Amino acid sequence: MLSIIYLIGSVTFIIGLKMLSHPATARKGNLIAAGGMTLAILGTIFLYENNGEHLHNYGWIFAGLLAGGTIGVLAAKKVKMTAMPEMVSLFNGMGGACAALISVVEFNHMITTPSAGIATAVLPRLSELPGMEHASLGGRLLIILLGLIIGSVSFAGSMIAWGKLNGRIKDFAFKGQHIVNLAILAVSLLAALYLVATIDRQVGVELTIGRSGGLAIRVAGIVKFLFYLILLLSIIYGILFVMPIGGADMPVVISLLNSFTGVAAACGGFLYNNQVMLTGGILVGSAGTILTILMCRAMNRSLKNVLIGSFGGAKAGSAKEQGQYKSIALADAAVVLAYAQKVVIVPGYGLAVAQAQHACHELEKLLEDKGVTVIYAIHPVAGRMPGHMNVLLAEADVPYEKLLEMEQANEALPTTDAVLVLGANDVVNPAAKTDPDSPIYGMPILEVEKARMVIVNKRSMKPGYAGIENDLFFQPKTSMLFGDAKQVLQQLIAEVKQV
Repeated sequence: MLSIIYLIGSVTFIIGLKMLSHPATARKGNLIAAGGMTLAILGTIFLYENNGEHLHNYGWIFAGLLAGGTIGVLAAKKVKMTAMPEMVSLFNGMGGACAALISVVEFNHMITTPSAGIATAVLPRLSELPGMEHASLGGRLLIILLGLIIGSVSFAGSMIAWGKLNGRIKDFAFKGQHIVNLAILAVSLLAALYLVATIDRQVGVELTIGRSGGLAIRVAGIVKFLFYLILLLSIIYGILFVMPIGGADMPVVISLLNSFTGVAAACGGFLYNNQVMLTGGILVGSAGTILTILMCRAMNRSLKNVLIGSFGGAKAGSAKEQGQYKSIALADAAVVLAYAQKVVIVPGYGLAVAQAQHACHELEKLLEDKGVTVIYAIHPVAGRMPGHMNVLLAEADVPYEKLLEMEQANEALPTTDAVLVLGANDVVNPAAKTDPDSPIYGMPILEVEKARMVIVNKRSMKPGYAGIENDLFFQPKTSMLFGDAKQVLQQLIAEVKQV
């Protein structure tokens, strides 16, 4: 019965993931996958059996479920859309921490309980004892260490990403940091390989004589020392891995850490021979990896640089005279938009901060009533996490068909009369194509400068998340419309109605 429940849970994960690919079915897909997870959890609690023993301590189990569920529901209901990337990083970090804690618990269980996999080669007759496992101790320890390292890196890195996204932690790097990162990772892996290769000699079982006679575990002191050293080094690596990464590259980091958590969870599935845990971990790990590769392409970064930590670090752009920018009045902007044949809206993080997605959709409908064709251009890394702008606009009921990906949008921009940039910055910066000294050089961008006119809404002339000046703002066909995105859009709506 439990195997059937796990199969059903695995299938719901796959169906739910497929349904997440379109906003029209995403909510239902999420509920289907959540239902499968609930079924798997309840099945494990009430039907799991190991050598005739069922789970116990139901009070602790359900207290944990109630506490975690309450915190999760309240946090998700209260979170603002602008803070969604922070919540994703936080929840992802909790998944990594869970995988690491599982490894710690199972390691201690392994070296204190003969039936948890103590090598039968030490005492051949141990295999005759009831419940003794025949699995290799080294193989089990390998899975435990993989979960420990990957889960710890995911936890520490996600916590740093959470701090950077909410502004509590600033970018930090020192000379030679990439070498230090690689050295820490190398030491962790070498220590893990040493433990796996020598564990049969380091851990043994011996018979004891006396009143409490029985089996006693003999463990070399180096075993626990190296295990917790690996845990410490993995946490340090996770911190140093994310600390130097620039803000504009954060979407790639979030998707990469997400895949790490999935792989760590899959290791837990191996440990417990739990099919649904294994399936879920593999799905998250593989989907996160594919998303990371897509994000790397969108940012023109190499995955190798992400993994070694030399990714998105600070790099000063070239200092040059930008000239003067020009402003545009609300009334003039309204006339431009109302009399255009085709308008492209480019949403960015500024739109999310102002919570202006509903006002944006209202302006879109008003322009369409006047015969204007309105579409949205979505850069793959607009916002603070993959898909941030898609979710934001879906909340305002913007039709999914109006959201054009970067390649489609760039084909439409040369024939566009006016582009309205709302809080986007780095993803429309022409320096990515023209300035080899720019930190975003080579990153594919939305080529809004090819349109007949560009109107940029920003609060001020401060640089974007990458910390560099935007060449677009100083081009002849660009006009700046300063102010809070929501207020500006509401005022634009009133002006367009009078045109």
